[in-house]
Amino acid sequence: MEHTKIANLPQKIVRIGLGTWSIGGLMWGGADPKVSVETILRAIDMGINFIDTAPIYGLGHAEEVVGAALQVSKKRDFITLSTKAGIGWRDFKPYRDCRRKIIYREIENSLYRLRTDYIDLYHIHWPDPLTEIEETATTCRALLDQGKVRAIGLSNFSVNQIEEFKKYCPVHALQSAFNLFERKIEKEEIPFCLNNKISLIGYGPLCRGLLSGNVEKYSTFSDDDLRKTDPKFQEPLFSDYLSCTQKLTEWVKDKHQKSLYALAVRWVLDHNVNIALVGARKPDQLDKMKEVWGWKLDADDFNEIDQIINETISTTEEEPFQGPPNRPENVA
Repeated sequence: MEHTKIANLPQKIVRIGLGTWSIGGLMWGGADPKVSVETILRAIDMGINFIDTAPIYGLGHAEEVVGAALQVSKKRDFITLSTKAGIGWRDFKPYRDCRRKIIYREIENSLYRLRTDYIDLYHIHWPDPLTEIEETATTCRALLDQGKVRAIGLSNFSVNQIEEFKKYCPVHALQSAFNLFERKIEKEEIPFCLNNKISLIGYGPLCRGLLSGNVEKYSTFSDDDLRKTDPKFQEPLFSDYLSCTQKLTEWVKDKHQKSLYALAVRWVLDHNVNIALVGARKPDQLDKMKEVWGWKLDADDFNEIDQIINETISTTEEEPFQGPPNRPENVA
């Protein structure tokens, strides 16, 4: 296994983390809590010590499941626990809300659900245009000073937004979408983080399953699954992406004797990302992680991969996730 560090945190962290968005169930067709706990325990037994969650994942459900698993494992000190603030919901519909009073309320709710008295890495989930960054950042600074959180992360923030936040509070990590098909952060955010010693956490390395090796032309998704409306999973793009993943599968098998899954995660790690977040809803889905270690991609590999993508996909999206809308005017 490969390890990394995040500023302000003492422990070494394995470079693959367990993401729990799908474990929350919402927008992923549901999830079995018992199996979810077993999945987290299996990841911990494998040595995975970075677990990322958020209140919005299942409207609190993912945090509760993580908290239950941590209690069973009795390995809280081994785990770098990451959660978030800044997204509220009403009638099951999310919205951005990074006001001071909201963050103070969210941290207490998260600590309760996670059954812990501190959060290792606390992210602001999405920037909130209706709240001054100074208000959000000074609130995070206070949480650091109080010891309720040990490091601060930002998620889905631009370079300009990070720079403004840094005026009032240190930023230790940036979490953004990043994978073979979605590279928006490659030009600005990645170089900025490298220059400012901000750890990079890439979510979605498997691109909602497209790069898992399990999605086929006749794959179906339940009504609440976000892939029902994701352009990549609709024609005509869907056929392009499936053709591309088939060619990538053949390429990595021939050249490196690895799976598409291993290629997708390795590609993210070899692009200066400290931690790649990989989701799993069943314990056996974690077995593929073992293929990621012990090899690397070089410049020739990157060029060959890009050639395959350019030859098979006619259009790529620059914005993988639009994120939740701004909060309604009548939210207290």
